[in-house]
Amino acid sequence: MHQTLLTLHSVNRWLVLLSLLFTIAICWNGYRSRKKFSGFDNTVRHVTATISHVQLLLGLYLYMISPIVKFNVAEGEDAGLVSEHLFFRLIHISLMVVSVLIITIGSAKAKRAANDHLKFKTVLIWFSIALLIILIAIPWPFSPLVGRPYFRTF
Repeated sequence: MHQTLLTLHSVNRWLVLLSLLFTIAICWNGYRSRKKFSGFDNTVRHVTATISHVQLLLGLYLYMISPIVKFNVAEGEDAGLVSEHLFFRLIHISLMVVSVLIITIGSAKAKRAANDHLKFKTVLIWFSIALLIILIAIPWPFSPLVGRPYFRTF
């Protein structure tokens, strides 16, 4: 079961990024051209928020069973500014939770916005901020904090 959830988590993380980029592109185009906020635009907003919620739930579950998080080690002097344990125990999880909260708030605000132009603007701003936070919190292979491969083989 853990292996299935790890695989689903790995696939879903790319879906979160792709859906955020797609939603931001649609909203940028709609905002710039003053289009009507269509049912498709609303569905894309909702699906993106749902995908991010699923990813958060998978991530929280994996956080609870992760040996990296459970491994409590005294940090040595050579650990650098941020160790891998500190990154995953505190930084990564906190930023990802905050980003999903921002997506949720932005989605709710856009749903209740007074006009179409404001709906596009709201989704564009809130989802872009969330995407920026997610990009900061990802353990990129080139990150000075902690590096992980783009695709993990389990």
